[in-house]
Amino acid sequence: MIDLLQASATQLATAIRTGEVSSTEVVDFHIARAQAFNPQMNAIVHELYDDARTRAAEADAQLAESNLDDLPPLHGVPFTIKECFAFEGMEHTSGLKKRKGVRAAADATAVARLKAAGGIPLGTTNVSELCMWMESNNKVYGRTGNPYDPSRIVGGSSGGEGAIVGSGASPFGVGSDIGGSIRMPAFFCGVFGHKGSPGLVPNTGQHPPAEGAARHFLSTGPLCRRAEDLMPLLRILSGPDGIDSAAQSFELGDPSTVDFSALRIIDIANNGALLHGISKEMDTARSRVVQHLESLGAKVERPKFKQLRNSFEIWGSMMHEAAETPFSVHMGNGTAVNPLGEACRLITGTSDHTFPAVLLGLVEGITDFPPGRAAKWQRVGLELREQFQDLLGDDGILVYPSYPVTAPKHNQPLRRPSRFVYTAILNVLHLAVTQVPLGLDTRGLPLGTQIAANPGFDHRTIGVALELERAFGGWVAPAKLED
Repeated sequence: MIDLLQASATQLATAIRTGEVSSTEVVDFHIARAQAFNPQMNAIVHELYDDARTRAAEADAQLAESNLDDLPPLHGVPFTIKECFAFEGMEHTSGLKKRKGVRAAADATAVARLKAAGGIPLGTTNVSELCMWMESNNKVYGRTGNPYDPSRIVGGSSGGEGAIVGSGASPFGVGSDIGGSIRMPAFFCGVFGHKGSPGLVPNTGQHPPAEGAARHFLSTGPLCRRAEDLMPLLRILSGPDGIDSAAQSFELGDPSTVDFSALRIIDIANNGALLHGISKEMDTARSRVVQHLESLGAKVERPKFKQLRNSFEIWGSMMHEAAETPFSVHMGNGTAVNPLGEACRLITGTSDHTFPAVLLGLVEGITDFPPGRAAKWQRVGLELREQFQDLLGDDGILVYPSYPVTAPKHNQPLRRPSRFVYTAILNVLHLAVTQVPLGLDTRGLPLGTQIAANPGFDHRTIGVALELERAFGGWVAPAKLED
């Protein structure tokens, strides 16, 4: 009998098609696990359990009446959706209190494609306010806790997805990533996540929408407990939709064709910034990855990039230069708010916004101070992108830390807010990146690392992820949370 907790979505789909298990059984199992974990995590913010059970019964009935070749690839398999994606009839707030009650009129492209592929939504999941901080906390739904320790963060902004997939209550989910918003939650919650090549998957139907050059920094992609699901999900999600002009046609490669003996491993242990030092356990985990790939015949290089010390300035300036709508306008849902006034309301406990959102609203006006500062760092970022892409070529893989430490306690990232740039810098470098889990640290928290490659080589990072899962075990199911 298939192990419903350990199985990939691909395995579940096969088991449903062959009659080894019913969609109803698969959906009921995941709902039961969500009901056990979610009260302490607050990952799913809108439950669709009754609807999911109805859809599962319909899928089972359809299976009995259909030719297997006519069924979609995810027939009867449950999944979850980040709340910032439009999902017809569901609230679509992106954690902004002023959008409370706003409901989507149609599905985002990613949601529509997963549903058309036979997936059954279990619910929508929590985000950071307007998807712009690494804690999934807002004034609409509250804070999400880590499935391995609810007192710790899940990352952002796809933190609800990371938590629910990491708990084993959803085989996979869909997230978005403009500075690490897929990879940080995947890392902190011990699962796989993929930030695709720019334009691989349409970003249509997300709020707030990316603008200007940031449309190439933002990526929609999967989070899943098993690496073998990454490429099948990308094949379902990818391709132009006629709406997102940044979306492109890609010929996705086959992860099984990756020749490890022909790979060059670019091993960068840290970014060199004084406040961004890597913990011993994180450094050891990355080193084990490099050593394993070297044992398979890969060649290892350890270049130095001094510009990485300024990853925060580079990412922030490139985002600032790309922005067409000030963040303070997004905070007001189309009408600018006064961040200074909101800061005063935070003190009195009357603000509709979280501290990180107010802080971003306050500092966005000084990003280009003194004048020309943002343009300077943007030029450095463009030069660094060219250097990295030249170095990686068509046979290089970057092994790079996901974050300096494993999941910190709630609010701790505010003490060193720039440490998220280990993921963010790879967005503006336009790289394809897979987040890979590497077991647990001595406190039982997930370890992991990023595997990156040039645009168009998504199959290579996924091929490496599959090998690292085989070698190091991948996702480790957390114990049931205590009542």
